[in-house]
Amino acid sequence: PQLPDVCIQLDTAAQYEKYSFRGFPLKDIMPLDSAYNYALEQYAAQKWGESVKYLELGLRLHRLLRDSESFCGRNCSAAARRDGAGDGDDTLLADSSLRVVRHILRRAACLKKCKAGFPVFNLSYPKRDLLETFEQRIPYRYIQYAYFQLNNMEKAVAAAHTFLKKNPADPYLTKNMDYYKTLVDVEEYLIDHEEQPYESVFLKSVTLYNSGDFSGSARNMEQAIAQYLEVYGLCLAGCEGSYEILEVKDFYPTLAGESVRSNKFVATMYHYLQFSYYKLNDAKNAAPCAASYVLFDPGDQVMQQNIAYYRFYREQWGLEDGDFHPRPEAQTYFNQTTKQKEMLQFALNYLQTDDEDVVSPEEAAGASRSENPDAEFEGMGDYEESFLSEWWQEPRTKRDTGEVAD
Repeated sequence: PQLPDVCIQLDTAAQYEKYSFRGFPLKDIMPLDSAYNYALEQYAAQKWGESVKYLELGLRLHRLLRDSESFCGRNCSAAARRDGAGDGDDTLLADSSLRVVRHILRRAACLKKCKAGFPVFNLSYPKRDLLETFEQRIPYRYIQYAYFQLNNMEKAVAAAHTFLKKNPADPYLTKNMDYYKTLVDVEEYLIDHEEQPYESVFLKSVTLYNSGDFSGSARNMEQAIAQYLEVYGLCLAGCEGSYEILEVKDFYPTLAGESVRSNKFVATMYHYLQFSYYKLNDAKNAAPCAASYVLFDPGDQVMQQNIAYYRFYREQWGLEDGDFHPRPEAQTYFNQTTKQKEMLQFALNYLQTDDEDVVSPEEAAGASRSENPDAEFEGMGDYEESFLSEWWQEPRTKRDTGEVAD
């Protein structure tokens, strides 16, 4: 079903309420850069309501683009594998390189057909710097202040919190949040609009772990791992088409670089899980979790000692050789990220152009005219600076309203 008009009004509970990439209203589909640039123009003109409307529309458009990329990427990867299942009997495709080419061509044809069904792909594709702006949650910087000006503290706090979850060291939004705390009790408004499902489940598991409920912790951590790997698979599918690749050297750093930062988190989940199973006297499940952890951190002496302990008491625990192997999903994930790191290193070594540091006069002239719509808003804006400087100079008492005193 299509989204109702109220979804882009200021009184919605969240910009993603009832969001569906299949049912996105056609009247709201526009180029992402158009929506974002217009929102910033309205922001500069202090038209806060109009600015928020298009900033939130931009967030939905970005998600629409990302979800549509993931949908087509994943479906076409599976379709290409199914179509190529019988290629082993084809003597013309005995050469592995020909099979790879055939797979690529089939997948490209599938992607073209799939994307033809999504109107968002008929528009100009956003540039990389704009996509990164949304990935870094920069729109929430503007949303939080616009809502503050609209005296909507609930949404101002939620937007600031969403931004700080991605950028916890940002000094300006940290000061803004501290200021909001002097106005209202912010705890009930701390909503992360971009939170992935696995994040809340992971935090719940850690809370149960710290309280000694190891059964509940293990159950939730298993769910968090499954959800994370699901999101990771969607991310990979989306990354394959998320950028306009101007040169071959752009591709592998784009794809592989995203996975390099995630291994520590996956290892942490298996760390919690192995100890929870150990406390539950379930070495049959604990040992594979320990083996999974050392895939990502082989130098961890404590976990190596844990594995040695399980091996020493293997008969008492009823463990077999297979119990000391990493779990299948951990091994698959490790293999994927390892290969991506290798591709990244290959790209860094061999896909760099010789004249990368040489800037032509035309490029220099173009660089002087910044294409970044955020350029004039970088740092602390005039509006933020004004209310913050006033706050630092005059002690404020906690109040129930979001109004700024004259």
